[in-house]
Amino acid sequence: MAELAIPMIGGSGLHSYSRNSTFQRKGVELATELINKGIAEKLDLSKFPSSNAFRVADLGCSVGPNTFLAVQNIVDSVELKYKSQGLADLLPEFQVFFNDHASNDFNQLFTTLPPERRYYATGVPGSFHDRLFPASSLHFVHSSFAAQWLSIIPKELLDKTSPAWNKGRIHYPNSAIEVRKSYEAQFYKDMQRFLHARAHEILHGGMMALVLPACPNGTPHSRVLLNKTTELLGLCLLDMAKRGIISEEKIDSFNHPQYNATFEQVEEIMDRNGCFSIEIMEALPLEKPSPMAFSSVLRAFLEPLIEKHFGPEILDELFDLLCKRFEDSFSIIDPEETNVSLFVLLQRKAI
Repeated sequence: MAELAIPMIGGSGLHSYSRNSTFQRKGVELATELINKGIAEKLDLSKFPSSNAFRVADLGCSVGPNTFLAVQNIVDSVELKYKSQGLADLLPEFQVFFNDHASNDFNQLFTTLPPERRYYATGVPGSFHDRLFPASSLHFVHSSFAAQWLSIIPKELLDKTSPAWNKGRIHYPNSAIEVRKSYEAQFYKDMQRFLHARAHEILHGGMMALVLPACPNGTPHSRVLLNKTTELLGLCLLDMAKRGIISEEKIDSFNHPQYNATFEQVEEIMDRNGCFSIEIMEALPLEKPSPMAFSSVLRAFLEPLIEKHFGPEILDELFDLLCKRFEDSFSIIDPEETNVSLFVLLQRKAI
């Protein structure tokens, strides 16, 4: 089965990701201080082979501007590390690799590159679930709000004879336990592939920072904000099916390919891989956006997926309905408990 490619809306138009990714940007901003702390305290420059280049990769970069904020902070922090150790005369040149699926709008990304950047920019199309770079070539890897996407929809979700057939729903939080287990198993497989590939590519002593939408330990998946909003989206689709705009069969065959793991599950996956040590692991509490803003955020990353499955005709009405449901529901959502992401800073072990 071909791997899913889920590009965000490209360009710079009204619904584009570049104009509607403030929710994700907040996660990048909150991670900045933790990345700086990790580089200052944990990055040992003496472990790296002598080189005049320091190589950084952002995996799942999309179209900007959030990726530029993240990589510039890493460059600034590494430069500060060199200077604090009296190595200002040995400052390396920086090469930054921007990675996403080939269907990503790289034209938008490269036309908006910061003109005063202090790094050489390179685009790397391809799936981050597989190898993208030569062995032991990267010093620092960053990925924010990307690794939660599943590489494929588990086939049992679409099998009418399976206990995991997800009839009438588009996600797992309020579905049968078999549905959630299917999502969970696929996430485990994908993260192991992701970590295995990075273990080959990152130098011993190199680092990787991940920001993942997640589910706090002990919190039901149905109370996670992103899961709640996906449930609302499913209800909007059912409303449209009742009015004959789309068919229920179309809904039954659509599943949102994202799993928001618990903190405990993420830690277990890292430990199982064994190639990285967890240096920092902290929750990032995010503010609750307004209904209109969050509807726009969701449209920026879900529209291509929905358009491919249901067609473009339903998009405006669907997201208008979603905004209305947000307005009716947001007052009862507890933002502190349900709107949390997880920051993990890993270091490549010398194995």
